[in-house]
Amino acid sequence: MNLRLDGKTALICGSTQGIGRAIAHEFASAGASIVLIARNETALKQTLSELPPAQTSGMHSYLVADFSSPETVSSVVGKFASEHSIDIVVNNSGGPAPGSVSLATPESFTQAIAIHLLSSQAIQQAVVSSMKTNGYGRFINIISTSVRQPIEGLGVSNTIRGAMASWSKTLATELAQFGITVNNILPGATKTGRLEAIITRKSKESGKSLQEIEEEMTAEIPARRFAEPEEIAHAALFLASSQAGYITGINLTVDGGRTKCL
Repeated sequence: MNLRLDGKTALICGSTQGIGRAIAHEFASAGASIVLIARNETALKQTLSELPPAQTSGMHSYLVADFSSPETVSSVVGKFASEHSIDIVVNNSGGPAPGSVSLATPESFTQAIAIHLLSSQAIQQAVVSSMKTNGYGRFINIISTSVRQPIEGLGVSNTIRGAMASWSKTLATELAQFGITVNNILPGATKTGRLEAIITRKSKESGKSLQEIEEEMTAEIPARRFAEPEEIAHAALFLASSQAGYITGINLTVDGGRTKCL
């Protein structure tokens, strides 16, 4: 199976750590030219220096933007897209703060909508024209298994992830005729900074040790372990490749079997 991305340019959001960083490395190893985008320029420069060299598709680069400001994202990505074609977009942002949905403030929902939904829409509008012209495009949204099964204690996150999934499904229907696919990856518990924060919070709330919390969490996963970020990146590479050209509008769960529903 040919999973090469030679000649393609991929915009990877939230690409200085965790899953986003792993996807940037995976795509670069497959021959793509990577455009990192995040808000911390120092971290962007460090990540850029660590990527495998671009092969047939030019140089790697980075853009600085804070996803809490969709207007800034639109401006930054729009300027780049006016000079370069972007073939693949990976929408990936850190999840909203944990907490009960019944106690969440309206402002917390507004911020989450801006970071996830509105910024993704801004990017889509900036790049889709050249994708249509080229007859090829990939949007891959890193969301959460909460799209299928809400996660306790992540009220705002559960809500906005569902909105992202509906946006994606609608967009997939509209863009399929142009050779553009739109798919979601739903990671389960993955070894990232966010997972560490969740484990720490549960430990403080319960009085249990970090190890006890980890053991309880992995006991709920049939695979009996957390995912590595690279395992999510492998799934993203397939969806980005030409081999997945007839797959669009799906939610691909990558969670070691934890999600109970079909």
